[in-house]
Amino acid sequence: MSVDIGKLATILRDAAKAEVLPRFRRLDAGMVKIKTSAIDLVTEADEAAERFIKARVAELAPDALFVGEESVAADPALLDALAHADLAVVVDPIDGTANYAAGLPLFAVMASVVSKGETIAGIIYDPMGDDWMMAEKGSGAWLRRPDGEAVRMQIAEPLPLAEMVGCCSVAFMPVESRPQVLANFAKLRVVSNYRVAGHEYRTFVSGHAQFLCYNKLMPWDHLAGTLMAQEAGGYAARLDGSPYLPHHVDGGLIIATDKDSWQQLRREVFTY
Repeated sequence: MSVDIGKLATILRDAAKAEVLPRFRRLDAGMVKIKTSAIDLVTEADEAAERFIKARVAELAPDALFVGEESVAADPALLDALAHADLAVVVDPIDGTANYAAGLPLFAVMASVVSKGETIAGIIYDPMGDDWMMAEKGSGAWLRRPDGEAVRMQIAEPLPLAEMVGCCSVAFMPVESRPQVLANFAKLRVVSNYRVAGHEYRTFVSGHAQFLCYNKLMPWDHLAGTLMAQEAGGYAARLDGSPYLPHHVDGGLIIATDKDSWQQLRREVFTY
């Protein structure tokens, strides 16, 4: 069993054009809800886009388990099913919902394909730029545009710690560890947080950053991007050095240009 990645990419684009972009900067208060906290939002567009994608994926791959961010919010058991599924499609209908709800044009629509516990494909669609980052295991990472143009992605060269640029969210790190990690940021050149993992992965895969770091590992946020980072030449592992797998939801994740940089970042910066 497999999924046609080109067709899945088109589904994400169609969902964005039908459900996401028409609502952008047109949300009233009743269209935005708080899920678990003030920084965890869901909008009418998230829900509508996921329904759209789910219906189209059911036609494209009727035997695939569908794991969407909003579907899991309603049925957490879907996460357990992901670990054992022969084939699954994991979807984030709007990555960067806080940006989207605030009217900031930095959000993405993402999907990954998982087969027997392994990520085999990933797609990050940018509705504002109208292009995709795509990867299939063993085939590299690519920037693809609707006119058929394709450009192979390659990560940046390693740099000394003091010259590294990267992205990190401390929001889900242990509270007691945050002061030390924030102090350690002074050892680096630039640390950003775009509040949208999809664009942070795009930044890394296209060679504009040397590292990424996350603590909370929901599959719709990180499976596609981690595969792309690896296919573009990067090194990824959880904080204990183990591989990041589709069923993991915690344990932290560092993505770097190479293993030596990963080890230095873990030792010198991400010490929690």
